[in-house]
Amino acid sequence: MSLAKQIAKDLYKIEAIQIKPDRSFTWTSGIKSPIYCDNRLTMSYPEIRNNIADAFVEKIKALPVQPDVIAGCATAGIPHAAWLAEKLGLPMIYVRAKAKAHGKGNQIEGKIEAGQKVIVIEDLISTGGSSLNTALALQEEGIEVLGVMAIFSYGLEKAKTEFAAKQIDLSTITTFDILIEQLLEKEAITKKEQESLLEWRDTLALG
Repeated sequence: MSLAKQIAKDLYKIEAIQIKPDRSFTWTSGIKSPIYCDNRLTMSYPEIRNNIADAFVEKIKALPVQPDVIAGCATAGIPHAAWLAEKLGLPMIYVRAKAKAHGKGNQIEGKIEAGQKVIVIEDLISTGGSSLNTALALQEEGIEVLGVMAIFSYGLEKAKTEFAAKQIDLSTITTFDILIEQLLEKEAITKKEQESLLEWRDTLALG
């Protein structure tokens, strides 16, 4: 089994991702959703978080240019960035959503210099706003962003479009489509429910 499929399976098993085809989850935005994703739960499962780090390593090793530093998006991307940086033997930083209002007013925490190359780590990509803002904050400091990598993505067109517009690469370990395909294979959902779930995602992607 590929790491993408294994991690999708793991996320569902520990209920980091929950599926309700009746769309009874309500997101903060008010959207009625069939899926709830909280990848913070992976912190409590050493084997799963290690598999996630290995998947990130695999992706990074395949890049034509290697990073000098690993950056975590505050807050959920921070632990995964730390485990990944440890595996690669690289320095790590993290980036706040905005600069602190006190102290030195830092937005970027840790040591990084203009001209260095960085990979940004996030736990989840929905519209991609927070991770894209992280990448742009790094670019403003003269840092070369090789790309943003995340554990899971809903596959919304808005995220793809926004990243493409800023010419920043985006990739994820696993996706909504992979998860739904697995659930159908194990008969956790019906074919009709699969179609409904994909229709929801595709409709949301157009919004």
